[in-house]
Amino acid sequence: MPSLKITSNLNPSQWSSFVYNHPNGNVFQTPEMNEVYKKTKNYEPISFAVIDDNDEILGILLAVIQKEHSGFLGKFSTRSIIMGGPLIKDNNTEVLDFILTEYNKRIKGKAIYTQFRNQWQWNETEKEIFKKHGFEYESHLDIFVDLNKSEDELWKNLKSQARNKIRKAEKMGVDFKEIKSEDEISECYQILEEVYHQAKLPIPDFSLFKNANKALSDKEMIRFFVAVKDEKIIGTRIVFTFNNLLYDWYAGSKRNYYKYNPNDFLPWKIIEWGIENGYKTFDFGGAGKPNVPYGVRDHKMKFGGDLLEFGRFEKVHKPFLMLMGKTGLKFWQKLK
Repeated sequence: MPSLKITSNLNPSQWSSFVYNHPNGNVFQTPEMNEVYKKTKNYEPISFAVIDDNDEILGILLAVIQKEHSGFLGKFSTRSIIMGGPLIKDNNTEVLDFILTEYNKRIKGKAIYTQFRNQWQWNETEKEIFKKHGFEYESHLDIFVDLNKSEDELWKNLKSQARNKIRKAEKMGVDFKEIKSEDEISECYQILEEVYHQAKLPIPDFSLFKNANKALSDKEMIRFFVAVKDEKIIGTRIVFTFNNLLYDWYAGSKRNYYKYNPNDFLPWKIIEWGIENGYKTFDFGGAGKPNVPYGVRDHKMKFGGDLLEFGRFEKVHKPFLMLMGKTGLKFWQKLK
């Protein structure tokens, strides 16, 4: 094994090439997302790579430190999230061990906890390496829709309730379109704000979506899809489009337009769009924990996808602040 080195000064094109050609490559580990995080309020990325003596990339990790609040309250809501990473060449366990060692050094004092949100299944040997570095595995589900199937087959796989709601939306004149202007994206953000307020959950600052649009749209790595009724946006789904995969990132619809069924209409139209444009998989995103009731999972399963367990790895760096943060969240939710 050649000697391993850490670098934070990666050539963006070399970084992009590594992610794009990796079998588990995903938008969350790209240099473009690193730039998005840099410019987003209350976000701070941590990115580095493992290279060999010839400066070949052997592994990459992009994490983002997120605060739900600025100032003093931020101390109780600071977490580090790693989506779809790290990416390791040829599943080299020595490189994985090296990356986790470096990550633990860099995150020290910066976050209450870290969570790796997996987008594939790690094997038992790899899980042991995570455990060695203090990261405990917990079960968590995802839903994949196979877009290699024909549109007719996927339509038949929908639950009858979903098919009926989609037909009803179409009969009621709901249209499907893609938007790109900042004003329209701001309108979508207002819908998301309403949804998150109702769910009593904090939502990222608008700068996340504005920066994602600026950095990723021209490279066709993100799409802002909307359901429109009488020229008014009534629902939205923000989808990453990267390397044959559609990733359902954020979604919401106007409560007083539920009768038009935008939450059923939009996923199906995106599936249709994905088939037409050559995508292979629609990743519906998180589906909660096994054996724990979760309404979001029930809704997503109406679209006939496969329920998969990729799990998560979590490490609590500051147990007292973690407890205080959970208590504070419950208090904040009561106020909402």
